[in-house]
Amino acid sequence: MEFRKLKVPDAWEMTPKQFGDSRGVFLEAFKEEAFVEAVGHPLDLKQVNSSVSAAGVVRGIHFADVPPSQAEYVMCPSSAVLDVVVDIRVGSPTFGQWDTVLLDDADRRAIYISEGLGHAFCSRQDGSTVVYLCSAPYAPGREHGVNPLDEAVGIQWPDTGRDGRPLELLLSEKDTDAPGLHEAAEQGLLPSYNAVREYVSSLSR
Repeated sequence: MEFRKLKVPDAWEMTPKQFGDSRGVFLEAFKEEAFVEAVGHPLDLKQVNSSVSAAGVVRGIHFADVPPSQAEYVMCPSSAVLDVVVDIRVGSPTFGQWDTVLLDDADRRAIYISEGLGHAFCSRQDGSTVVYLCSAPYAPGREHGVNPLDEAVGIQWPDTGRDGRPLELLLSEKDTDAPGLHEAAEQGLLPSYNAVREYVSSLSR
């Protein structure tokens, strides 16, 4: 398994080795030893989530209060999504920057999004199935969002699906009504860069 650091610090892309023959394909989707070597601490798995989305569905930008936040190891076993990580940590040198990884059933990559970062994705095909390995359980009172279409963030969402047809973006009411990045910062919703770094450092002790 190969790990690649993304433009947003504390986020990684993982590309597994695939072993295929006439019967199908085998791969190691997660390997703790390789994960710890790249990230610096284990993934304390507390919950596994899964979503299935129609083409054009956008979910995010989601994040949780720190501590404990909710780190996510994300895969797409079926179809394809454009996965996005956003640096929403106030005081970070890369605050507001974002990066993407194509998760699909061809390369079968994964993305790890550390505590304190924002996560979103856009489904590029009907039936896109996303699996999330989470470091903390879902807690509604700690969950927040930033509007994924916020111009201050400027995510370049795909305008065509996997089949090349035009893609219409579909958002939930909750994500549509979410504040923009700077509005969320003014409301005190975003995590502090220093607080996140201190908490993440404690995980490796």
